[in-house]
Amino acid sequence: MEVEFRYTCAGVNWQTIADMLKRVGMTHYDPQLHQKAFENSAVTVFIYHDGQPIGFGRAISDDAYQAAIYDVVVAPEFQRKGLGHAIMDAILSRLPPCNIILYASPGKEGFYEKHGLRKMKTGMAHFTNADRMRARGFTE
Repeated sequence: MEVEFRYTCAGVNWQTIADMLKRVGMTHYDPQLHQKAFENSAVTVFIYHDGQPIGFGRAISDDAYQAAIYDVVVAPEFQRKGLGHAIMDAILSRLPPCNIILYASPGKEGFYEKHGLRKMKTGMAHFTNADRMRARGFTE
């Protein structure tokens, strides 16, 4: 399967991004909000197949000592082909050597451990949708 990596937000169909996040069960917002989040990120990665986005991810960073990875997604029909790992590799290679955090969906921690990330014992969060995040297993 031939895929194309793109590292800019130019030409992205933000409705497709919102729809893909919804399809995989991740938090999703109005397309314009996703556009704002990605355009304000330090690193963006999109994978295209036959001209259509099939995966993506992003990271924010202070470009000094902290970064956070968000929205790592591969369309369900393209999962288990190494594309998620390729997205993570692309993001990590574009960040400075620094501390990196991310929210892993419960049960998906093993995927990120393969990239050198480890579970935190002191992580704290304040979510705008606290009840939903508790119900999904993100918080106690």
